[in-house]
Amino acid sequence: MTVKFIKLNENAIVPTYGTEYAAGADIYALPLGDITVKPGDTVLIHTGIAMQIPKGYGGFIFARSGIATKRGLAPANKVGVIDSDYRGEIMVSIHNHSRDLQVIASGERVAQLVIMPYLKAEFTECESLEETERAAGGFGSTGTK
Repeated sequence: MTVKFIKLNENAIVPTYGTEYAAGADIYALPLGDITVKPGDTVLIHTGIAMQIPKGYGGFIFARSGIATKRGLAPANKVGVIDSDYRGEIMVSIHNHSRDLQVIASGERVAQLVIMPYLKAEFTECESLEETERAAGGFGSTGTK
């Protein structure tokens, strides 16, 4: 699959895959200086990249396991969604879940982008839903094991 992109800033770093079979492409902070994130704060990270995601696909921004686990830095919205008709700059809202001041280095890999197909649903109002064994049970209702 080909995904067209443009650099909105000459310093922007093109997303890269860490290995041949990596599902997510690393997304980089625009290298214009380090960014300090206080404990409990959220910052918006510019990438300087805009993309043309193919129709029928979405771009999904996930945490990078290394900085999420070791430093407590992860997308504030948990998973960012980039629609195929969006043409603006890709930005990542990063939240500091740790108790320590964190510094995002200029040009650091801050998240990963996964391009995935999606199904567009047609929502139909009805009088009742098909019965199941689970029914309305949720939030741990299937057990703790």
